[in-house]
Amino acid sequence: MKYNIHDIMKFLSHRYPFLLIDRVESMSEDKTTAVVIKNVTANEPQFTGHFPGCPVMPGVLIIEAMAQACAILALDRLSEEERNDGSLFYFAAIDNARFKRVVEPGDQLRIACKYIRDRAGIGKFEAEATVDGQLACRAEMMCARRKPN
Repeated sequence: MKYNIHDIMKFLSHRYPFLLIDRVESMSEDKTTAVVIKNVTANEPQFTGHFPGCPVMPGVLIIEAMAQACAILALDRLSEEERNDGSLFYFAAIDNARFKRVVEPGDQLRIACKYIRDRAGIGKFEAEATVDGQLACRAEMMCARRKPN
């Protein structure tokens, strides 16, 4: 299963400048794994200040792109009624995050995410982001599905 940006925008409520994934390249039939693409471009707003003359994608934005990839996986596991009930996925935990490589404009982040489990509306995931086959970031994440106040 593949999703383009229009499909992604049907799943996620994020919009520019905070929609940080561009394509779902593949998703397993059982919806437990997915590969998601984030094209890193020089015209993204964070590069004006991080860092001038040496643009580097902030680690928190790499983590956020990984979380959005996991959210697509989580949302695709829900029924259409559940997806449209107004709930959002909020971060509950980020564990064992490790950054191994700088990510710069022109790079393509390939995010492999894996659904681990769901208990009481809290999902657990593992994700890795690579650039040209080199590990850029790895983390375990938990998210809570809740209706906004």
